[in-house]
Amino acid sequence: MTNPMIGGRRADSARRRKRVLEAIDAAAKNGGDITVSGLARAARVDRTFLYRHRDLLERIHSAASTPVEEGRVAAVSRASLQADLAHALEGNKRLAARVRQLETRLSSQLGDAIWAESGLGASVDIDQLQRRIAHLEQEVAAKQSELDERTEELEASRAANRELTRALNHGP
Repeated sequence: MTNPMIGGRRADSARRRKRVLEAIDAAAKNGGDITVSGLARAARVDRTFLYRHRDLLERIHSAASTPVEEGRVAAVSRASLQADLAHALEGNKRLAARVRQLETRLSSQLGDAIWAESGLGASVDIDQLQRRIAHLEQEVAAKQSELDERTEELEASRAANRELTRALNHGP
């Protein structure tokens, strides 16, 4: 003969199991919430009851992953929600990176425009100005060589004049 407390405990456990099984069947039939929390709520049991009874937990997971029959309302599985969330988070990261890229580009363009308008910035025709500088540097180099050549000629002329002046001053 069993102890009456043990018998009462077993009967209570059997009633809970029956409510959980009915909740699983009802959720699968109606496309309801097939999660541990949702079924525990529907069966009026604690979630730990479901975690202690592996067979019930496996049945819940099996029902959650079973494809929806035609004509039945689709229940969203936890895995699909997590996949959607991961996809949305990845999309948010890509969009945030694109926003930063566009902000940087806009900032650069606005900075260049303001710099040009202020008159402090470099001219838009930098290439043309650099070509002009190179041309002027070549002209300066040519003029410098001309100046050096004429300076040498002038010094030679002065030396010749000094020689002639000395020769005239020292007598015949």
